[in-house]
Amino acid sequence: MQHLTILGSTGSVGVSTLDVVARNRERFTVTALAARSQDELLLEQCRCFAPKYAVLLDAAAAERLQNRLQMAGLSTEVLCGASELERVAALPEVTTVVAAIVGIAGLRPTLAAARSGKKILLANKESLVTAGALFMSAVRECGAELLPIDSEHNAIFQALPPPHGASLSDRGVRRILLTASGGPFRTLSAEQLARVTPEEAVAHPNWIMGRKISVDSATMMNKGLEVIEAHWLFSAPSEMIEVVIHPQSVVHSLVEYCDGSVIAQLGNPDMRTPIAHALGYPERISSGADFLDLARTGNLGFESPDFVRFPCLRIAYEALRAGSAAVIALNAANEIAVAEFLDRRIGFTDIPVLIEQVMALTSAQSIMAIDDVERIDRKARADALAICARLGAPRAASGG
Repeated sequence: MQHLTILGSTGSVGVSTLDVVARNRERFTVTALAARSQDELLLEQCRCFAPKYAVLLDAAAAERLQNRLQMAGLSTEVLCGASELERVAALPEVTTVVAAIVGIAGLRPTLAAARSGKKILLANKESLVTAGALFMSAVRECGAELLPIDSEHNAIFQALPPPHGASLSDRGVRRILLTASGGPFRTLSAEQLARVTPEEAVAHPNWIMGRKISVDSATMMNKGLEVIEAHWLFSAPSEMIEVVIHPQSVVHSLVEYCDGSVIAQLGNPDMRTPIAHALGYPERISSGADFLDLARTGNLGFESPDFVRFPCLRIAYEALRAGSAAVIALNAANEIAVAEFLDRRIGFTDIPVLIEQVMALTSAQSIMAIDDVERIDRKARADALAICARLGAPRAASGG
């Protein structure tokens, strides 16, 4: 029996995880659920799974949840604040932590899980993007088990032979091929991209995702962050990681070997598949996803990414080569840029402009502790907000 803490239980990954858990109740019990502010959905999750703890970052939402739980006669204890996320991620009785909080807010609790030697199902890519060396050291030194549940990295994990700690070259790997749907704007011209609205950007053609990650998919920054994540997960240099556009999102990623073989993992675009793989690993359990019908799927297409129309992917590669401080600045600037775009204060094509300007203001620095990560992150966010103010509303109006 696995005892779960789910960080980000009200997001798309958290909801999918609980769906898999509900289909396999004999294997799992939910110890803690955590969310930012969605107390109504968290209440329903508490009704269904009876966790010992429920954590909210928003104090007003936590108070509402506490009152509603008492009225319903439920015994779940409500906790509030970022420190409580770390607490429930490191509980002695918890065996498995699903790290699905979006953004750098998920870094400390995910690191706490690693330092407590948990089995970690990783969807919070920022833990690796911003603090890859620190995080992977904690995983190794504390005996944690790290299983990726992003569909692409999970596919790579499945396509690689054991032992998973060995180097890629020792296992005969030539390169990793990360697939990307291309997002909703794959065929748009540069002029059309300048007029993209937030509503259009969050409407992904294949996947059901949150607003922030949907915009990242539209700019292809999501794939850039995944390149950085793959670098840390699989000890792969940037030149061994290639992105290929695959609009159907059926082939989730591939691994090419030195003998010319290419091994791919396929499936319908449903997050429950990689989640079920990681939850059950090394066994296979039911996910609830539809089985793939290749004849009905028809043709599978592949093409190279366009680094000119989608510069965020190029910028991410450059940040990876520049070092940790540049990557932290990239992530921070992107989070600010996406939020500003969704609030219509900048345009869609302003996003990569802002990110590059913030990176130019960031000097190379050593990352020795989590405080270093957060210091660079704070400065990059301040720089990003200042640049957003200069970019101003006129361009955002044309995109909204």
